Formats: sequence, structure tokens, C-alpha cells
Amino acid sequence: MSTKRNALGKGLSALLENANTDITNTRLEGDTKLVGSVSTIEISKIETNPFQPRTQFDVDALNELAGSIKEHGIIQPITVRKLGYDKYQLISGERRFRASQIAGLTAVPAYIRIANDQAMLEMALVENIQRENLDAIEVAISYKRLIDECSLTQEQLSQKVSKQRSTITNYLRLLKLPVEIQLGIREGDITMGHARALINIEDPDKQLAIYQQIVLNDLSVRDVEDIARGAKTETATTSKSKTDKKETAKTALSFEQKQMLDDLRAVFNAKVLINKDEKGKGKIVIPFKSDNDLKRILDLLDA
Repeated sequence: MSTKRNALGKGLSALLENANTDITNTRLEGDTKLVGSVSTIEISKIETNPFQPRTQFDVDALNELAGSIKEHGIIQPITVRKLGYDKYQLISGERRFRASQIAGLTAVPAYIRIANDQAMLEMALVENIQRENLDAIEVAISYKRLIDECSLTQEQLSQKVSKQRSTITNYLRLLKLPVEIQLGIREGDITMGHARALINIEDPDKQLAIYQQIVLNDLSVRDVEDIARGAKTETATTSKSKTDKKETAKTALSFEQKQMLDDLRAVFNAKVLINKDEKGKGKIVIPFKSDNDLKRILDLLDA
């Protein structure tokens, strides 16, 4: 039991050992299960956690985990909180919970805890940050929720998740990037390194322009850092003229064109880009990930 608790990470371990969130070996009235123990609970009696910070689950990864669970069972129990007699709510372990349903299990092993909503949110966010492969934006959102909803300072948060404060600051800064770039991070089009280089550019239009170059030309992080340094130097040494502003306005996509871009992306299920110069001329770029993906796109064009 102690081995598993230590493996949860310093932040979560401290939360679970807090007397306000964990009543060890306490039997609730009218119930046969001990709070703080590992018990087998019917899946039908567990509801999912509304505070779950992870919003996307890889279907293939879930199916692989389901296959492993069929063969070996659940090695790491999920964690639930007691809502009432024979009624529980998931605190952490949603991937295992979902995979168990896919595997056809009717019951799962679980740690039972008592926690109020504030403690539950904190526990769920800390465990997901510590143990799941969240994308950088999900981590950033989790950090922001811990700060905003759990009234934590960045210093307190750094202690809970065992991360440097500068690391937390870098993640939070990602949320200031344009939405299109944030989506690119979530979809794996650019890395955290690319994003950190883009953050150093203050102009959102330039950020988006460089982001498109990254996607189109497969630029390295070093390439983007060099471009970012050049853009920053240019901004610091020259003021933006009215002509520059007009040119930016001309090259930016209109609301209607952005809607068209969204429609194209939906049709081709790809990160379609529209590059347009100040004269209204340009090109539509449809990237593909493999030969099969290219064939799929060509079939759509022929339809």
C-alpha cells in the first residue's frame, strides 16, 4: 500500500494523506466497504468525474489498454470518492475506467476516499498532471484551474506538482497564444519548443504567420527561434508604419474566409491553410500525413 502511494507523486500523496480528504479504515454506516481501503466496486455504481481535466482520449490507446486489462486485470486501482450508500464518483483513473468498460468488466478495484468538491478537483488535476501524458495545452489548463479554482499561488502549485515555477509559467503563457496555434499544439502539429519560441513574439499576426511556416515547411525549433529573434529585433528597432498596418490588414483573412477555411478543414479532415498576399492572390495548402492520407484527399477532390 505504501509503495503505491509513494508512486503517485509528491503532490497527490500529500493530498491523500490529508486528514480532511482521507479517512483511513473508516466504515460508513450501512456499508460493508472501508474508506481508505481497496475494494471491488461495480462499474454501474461509479459515475465519472465532472472535474476531469483530460478532454481527449486516444481510442487506439484505450483499446490497447482494454486488451491488457482482459489479459492481466487492472494493476493500478482507480480512486473514487463516496457519494452515498453504494454510490461512488471517479476521482482519478478514467483511462483505466473507460478501458475496463471496453474490456467488458462489470467491477473494478478502487481506493475509496472521502473528499469535498474542492479537494476532489485538486486531487484530479494533480494526479492527471503527474501521471498522464496530457498535451501541453491540457497541462496549461490544469495549472490555470488549480490557480484559479483552488486559490493556489504559482509557488504553492510548483510545490504540489514538484515542478519549477518557471516551468509552470511557461505552460501558462501558452494560453496567451492565438487559438489556432493552441489547437496546433493539441493536434501535434507543433511542439512545446516551437510554441515557446512563438511566445516571445508579441504580434499575434506574426505568430500565426510563423506557425503556418512551421506546418508547411516542417521547421525545427532552432529555425523558429532564429525567426523569432529576427522578428523581435525588428519590432524593437523599427516602429510599425501605417503602410505596414494596411498591408497586415490586407493579408489577413476576413471572417468569411476564415469560415471557408473551417469548412475546408472539415471536408478534408486536415489542417488546410490559406496563404494570401496583399493583392488578394494566394494558394490553398492541404497537408497530408502519409501516402494513404494523400490518396484519401485525392479521392475527395475527385468526388
